[in-house]
Amino acid sequence: MSDEFEMHEEFSSPGIPVDRADTTGREPLGDPQEIPELSEVDCPDELREQIEELVDRYPDKDSSEGHKSASIPALWAVQRRYGWCTPEGILQAAAVMRVTPAYLESVASFYDLLRLSPAGNQQILVCTNISCWMRGGDGLLDAFCKAADADRDLAGHGGAVSADGEFLVSGFECLGGCDLAPMASINERYFGPLGDEDAATAIEQLRQGSDPLPDKALSEKELPGGKQESSDERVTSAKGPNQ
Repeated sequence: MSDEFEMHEEFSSPGIPVDRADTTGREPLGDPQEIPELSEVDCPDELREQIEELVDRYPDKDSSEGHKSASIPALWAVQRRYGWCTPEGILQAAAVMRVTPAYLESVASFYDLLRLSPAGNQQILVCTNISCWMRGGDGLLDAFCKAADADRDLAGHGGAVSADGEFLVSGFECLGGCDLAPMASINERYFGPLGDEDAATAIEQLRQGSDPLPDKALSEKELPGGKQESSDERVTSAKGPNQ
């Protein structure tokens, strides 16, 4: 190669500031967080068994460096038990998985459906993407907020908890149920098409501990091609993957 085009190893382009992180590295502000010992953490047996079963599904189940692959379903297990990803629950999951609590917290903070603060006992996600929006999705979100007594502005920007703390109501950018538009996910189950009047009915049924809107539930709709029998428990139990 001609000397004219050789790059000197210490060459730096003029006018471009030096990134100290690239040149000198990052220095931690404190000692690295330690992995909690399971023997020192009060983890409920049921939660421990759930997470161990999840870990066993992934390739790094025998890794001596922790079981990071199961982080998302493990955090779902924590959220199902406590209502949100509590510091205590994250510590318990970290001890089972042999990772740091900071790692699990970083995963939980990335995903909208994993909550790091109290977010109601029951979750209502109203689709507001184009198919549902064109068929009244915004009005449906208004109706759910009014029925649950949740702040409409907050519901459209990440979610709002009802005044009594029972419901999380949130607009959601596409739930993949365009054929049900306008639709909503209520406690991880799909319902639609919904009218504004269905919101008050659903909230009242949920408060009474009843199944909401059974005639609008996707699980009750006949499959294309007719009803199909199945021995798969995931189908016959009528439960979602996170229940």
